[in-house]
Amino acid sequence: MGHPAGRTEEIMTRKVGLSIAAVVTILLAAAAFQWAKRKFTIDLPQYPQATNTVWLDQNWTAKQRDWFHHADQGTQTFGIPYEWFVALEQPRLSFTAPGLLSDPVYLDRYGFIASDAASGKPELPVGFAHGGPLSDANGAPSRNPQTNASLTSLGLTCAACHTGRLTYQNTSLLIDGGPSLLNLDEFQTGVALSLLYTRYVPFRFDRFAGRVLGPGASGEAKSALSRQLDQVVAQVKMIAGLEDKVKQQSVKEGYTRLDALNRIGNTVFAVDLNAPANFAGYSAPVHYPRIWNASWFQWVQYNGSIQQPMTRNAGEALGVLAHVNLTGSKDELYSSTVQVSAIYQIEQLLAGSPQPDAQSGFHGLVSPKWPSQILPPIDAALAEKGAGLYKELCQRCHMPPVTDAAFWNSARWSAPNAAGERYLDLLQIDISHVGTDPAQAQDMANRRVATPPGLAITSNEFGPALGQVVENTVNHWYDSQLPPLSAAMRQQMNGNRPNGLRALLSYKVRPLNGIWATPPYLHNGSVPNLYALLSPVEERPAKFYLGSREYDPVNVGYRVDKFPGAFPFDTTIRGNSNAGHQFADDPRKPGVIGRGLTPEERKALIEYLKTL
Repeated sequence: MGHPAGRTEEIMTRKVGLSIAAVVTILLAAAAFQWAKRKFTIDLPQYPQATNTVWLDQNWTAKQRDWFHHADQGTQTFGIPYEWFVALEQPRLSFTAPGLLSDPVYLDRYGFIASDAASGKPELPVGFAHGGPLSDANGAPSRNPQTNASLTSLGLTCAACHTGRLTYQNTSLLIDGGPSLLNLDEFQTGVALSLLYTRYVPFRFDRFAGRVLGPGASGEAKSALSRQLDQVVAQVKMIAGLEDKVKQQSVKEGYTRLDALNRIGNTVFAVDLNAPANFAGYSAPVHYPRIWNASWFQWVQYNGSIQQPMTRNAGEALGVLAHVNLTGSKDELYSSTVQVSAIYQIEQLLAGSPQPDAQSGFHGLVSPKWPSQILPPIDAALAEKGAGLYKELCQRCHMPPVTDAAFWNSARWSAPNAAGERYLDLLQIDISHVGTDPAQAQDMANRRVATPPGLAITSNEFGPALGQVVENTVNHWYDSQLPPLSAAMRQQMNGNRPNGLRALLSYKVRPLNGIWATPPYLHNGSVPNLYALLSPVEERPAKFYLGSREYDPVNVGYRVDKFPGAFPFDTTIRGNSNAGHQFADDPRKPGVIGRGLTPEERKALIEYLKTL
């Protein structure tokens, strides 16, 4: 039988030795990666599993919804193939093998929503696209070193950031086009740590290689896979170094928020262009916007900066790492992995057809209705009082309700263009008047980028420069089709609108249909619920926590008390201000847009907003 006590001691000594070795290798890796200022684990919330899941009816079939959730825009967000993603382990140290990074329950903790098993892609959450063959930086196909099979691209699509979720009494309400609860910054850190641990922690690479290459892989194949991993690790190191250099100008984004425009600019002008000096801090995080009806807006983004749907959507694809060639020969310039045809189909699905009007309303994706069978029923008498308050205080900026004929007869609708389409030219309110955090508008207006003459970019202003890069990328795709697309088809795919770019010091005011389903509030997510939004600034919480999914149907927002893994939101930081858009009786206060409301009036107005 041997000596059990001695054997146990030997095993424990070996485990301690392996643990020490693992720590040493991680510390060495940290030095190599300049990771000393970074964390080695991801502190994520543990969410109770909802017993019931309901997708709200928003005028899409289940088939349309599933296609939108996984439509490939040509993105390669994490720089690794699908086959690696499903083989990586979670970013934590343990004596035994941790679970897989792709475990839907684990990904849920970052805010990703599990796909329906019927989707055929149960291992990929909503917003992940399992695309075509993956190419390396030189355009050559990436291959499995053992089987020589082409590896598959993997990236995020717009559904990742634009699919909302509210949980109430063990029911999870899922909302297409709503603001996501995703913490993308934390997830990118998690993927980086998973790659780091795979490279340096004993036994992790062997397990990874076994999953990627299959059993019995040759030593040569394992060495080739190791070299491929080293290339990706080097890219992670480069991005980490750039982020460290601008850390003082950056604001932590947390759940529900992302500095989308600066991230797009960094990807295009610093990474794709290989110009580190163009890398900017993430200084202006914004709440993921709701996207229903946005196809019919003349200008989009919080500061009303982008006019053309194709520019908006192709730019978003570039921002989540659809590759574009900005450094090659003249013939190669602006070739990309952007799937322009898919992007056009996504926009058509969102917009719907025909042109919306007073008789039939909006088509395509519509805003969700308050689900009274799940959430507490609306108090009709209280909502009627709130309707008068809405007309008095809100309607002049946010327009009449979309169910009202006055909405469709508004002068804010443009005259029909050559395609017979008209769009909402929404009110823009100067930041000095509305008083909300100015960072998003100011930082876009102030950002400058340097580009080489060969790209033929005529402006160093961030917005116009980005618009030209996106337009040239899309035009390259149009020109490369056989036969090249006609001018009429290009105009149609561009949304029948010019490539207008601007950087106003103002914020767009949109209709409030579905507002109840979109907490937290203001463009930067700095106000946790509608009751606080209708209150004077001094009554709004200066610090609260993001990450909860539990819905508060009374104040209309998420629960914001502290819990393990929650993101602390500090409104005293630039970019996070909760000032402005306030109702107060002293008009001398900054950002006062209406008279003060009593607590009873706030409740009545909230009850009415639930009906929109």
